[in-house]
Amino acid sequence: MYHPTMPKRVTICEVGPRDGLQNEATPISTEDKIRFCDLLSDAGVPILEATSFVSPKAVPQMADAGEVFARIRKDDGRTYLVLVPNERGLDRAIDAGVRAIAVFTAASEAFAQANIRMTIDASVSTFAGVVKRAKADGMWVRAAVSTAFGCPFQGDVPVADVKRVCERLLELGVDELSVADTIGVGTPNQVFDVVGALRDVVPLDKLGLHFHDTRGTALANTLAALECGVHIYDTSAGGLGGCPFAPGATGNCATEDLLYLLHGMGIETGIDLAKLRTASRFIAGRLGRPLASRAYTALEAADARDARLAAATA
Repeated sequence: MYHPTMPKRVTICEVGPRDGLQNEATPISTEDKIRFCDLLSDAGVPILEATSFVSPKAVPQMADAGEVFARIRKDDGRTYLVLVPNERGLDRAIDAGVRAIAVFTAASEAFAQANIRMTIDASVSTFAGVVKRAKADGMWVRAAVSTAFGCPFQGDVPVADVKRVCERLLELGVDELSVADTIGVGTPNQVFDVVGALRDVVPLDKLGLHFHDTRGTALANTLAALECGVHIYDTSAGGLGGCPFAPGATGNCATEDLLYLLHGMGIETGIDLAKLRTASRFIAGRLGRPLASRAYTALEAADARDARLAAATA
């Protein structure tokens, strides 16, 4: 039954094709990436992070970003998002017909230096021109803030630093913020602290959260955020993805796990869990390994059991 203190509906940004695949050692063909995106559209995801226009040398898995984005099916009423690191990336995205972009920085100075090789201030300055051009062209712009709950280099990240970075990004004119627990160290009390501080500067209809399940706390953190009224979450089909700076990371919060939780609570998402599993099953076959999502694994096992029972009684 729906709990009256929580949102009646949640918007999920599916990041599997980009954040989920970018660190995979197994090369995924362009055709398979397109098929994966189209299956996720079939499932009804409202926002799909389809690819990334970063340097092909830095992230070889995303070298075909232009072709992937140009060829995926784009349904009316859905947002097809790409990551861009700079104005060169924006140029490539525009050439591919992109209408929604994401830029990114960190709440931790140490992580910004390690991950994007510039200070937070420098990254915000870099993105100022990107955001200005994108907005002038009528694009929807999202900004991601990594390491908002902890950093592998500096440890704790003060909430005041998270708030300051978010304020600066909002000043650029972004439409939405995604605040991330990049290495999966966050706990519900931190969620209350971070969201509580951000309420002063970020309207809840512009605030998204991105949890990793490295220590098994992604769903607990989501429940805490739901209690705070947050209704936008990033998840990855099958739990794909992870952070290269977090040894043993099990990846993003799995879309199946969150859907199972939300639907069981009577909270609407507009996503068909069975069709979402079809997308995950497809990409698992291409990767040649099991997926991390516990709901996906359990539901697949239940279906296999039911099929065996049906065959035995036929």
